[in-house]
Amino acid sequence: MSEPLSDSALDQLFRTARTYNGYLDKPVSEAQLHAIWDLVKFGPTSANSLPARLVWCVTDAAKEKLAAFALPANAEKILQAPVTAIIASDNEFYENLPELFPHTDARSWFVGNEALAQTTAFRNASLQGAYFILAARALGLDTGPMSGFNNAAVDEAFFADQPNVKSNFISTLGYGDPASIFERSPRPDFARFNRIA
Repeated sequence: MSEPLSDSALDQLFRTARTYNGYLDKPVSEAQLHAIWDLVKFGPTSANSLPARLVWCVTDAAKEKLAAFALPANAEKILQAPVTAIIASDNEFYENLPELFPHTDARSWFVGNEALAQTTAFRNASLQGAYFILAARALGLDTGPMSGFNNAAVDEAFFADQPNVKSNFISTLGYGDPASIFERSPRPDFARFNRIA
């Protein structure tokens, strides 16, 4: 049985964590990117499908290519951040299920059912995108997840050899600059958006 995390850990993951619009001039190492993935991969996905595909834009060339497809304000964030990750989903994730979920023939659930495969891929890659944010925070890094880019253009530029992979959202990554954040937006109490049935 797991014990509750400390208040300081909960603060780091949720309560005082913020979405950053800018970063300190401090590098993020490739080892840190591997460490993020080594946590993300343990987050639950349907039938251990792991449909997320990540591209870590760390070079100036990669960031410039991605920024060209983003809204101007987002392009500036991409160019300034040490890393920007593209979180995408593989609509043919089921081809890996014989390895990733060997308990049964899960691949057969999706072959020939494109709608189910796409829905499953998008939902579970989105979950993995959330795990990415929490993993980065757990490791002492900050993120700036965003939309505001041309998905089709990003897919063509970064996944041309994988037409089954579609971008979902992007996120900057680094050590957040406190001067770049706004006042925290409202977070309503339980009663407003919840009910117990």
